[in-house]
Amino acid sequence: MDTYVERTEVTVLRVLADMKGGGPAEAMRRLESKLRSLKGRKFYGVFRLLAEGEQYYACVEKWPSDDESALGLEVGTIPGGLYLRRKVFDWEKVIADGKLGSIFQELGGHYKADRSRPEIEYYRSMAELHLLMPVLGRDVVPRP
Repeated sequence: MDTYVERTEVTVLRVLADMKGGGPAEAMRRLESKLRSLKGRKFYGVFRLLAEGEQYYACVEKWPSDDESALGLEVGTIPGGLYLRRKVFDWEKVIADGKLGSIFQELGGHYKADRSRPEIEYYRSMAELHLLMPVLGRDVVPRP
């Protein structure tokens, strides 16, 4: 079931994925390797389709005690606003099967996506992933 959520901007530490190399999984491994502990951290994947190609950042919410220079990580923000949320369970299998992109495509086909903001993966737990599609409003795209 899809639900609308209003999110606030999040400051993150991030690693840019090499989309011609190891991709998002390698970027997430690099990010995790820089952190002392993963416990209590909020992880995100941020995706945009740009004119020059796909852009993906593996992100973790920045804590006040984080020193990005010492960690060798870039600081960025995940924009707030209205998003459509779809919960995905057994997300590791969905990713391994290459089906994550098709879920975002399905959402984009049914709702008025805001292409000025990125699509977000919020890794809520090892069992639950929230896919967040930025939307312009609560209107459903009419079907022909």
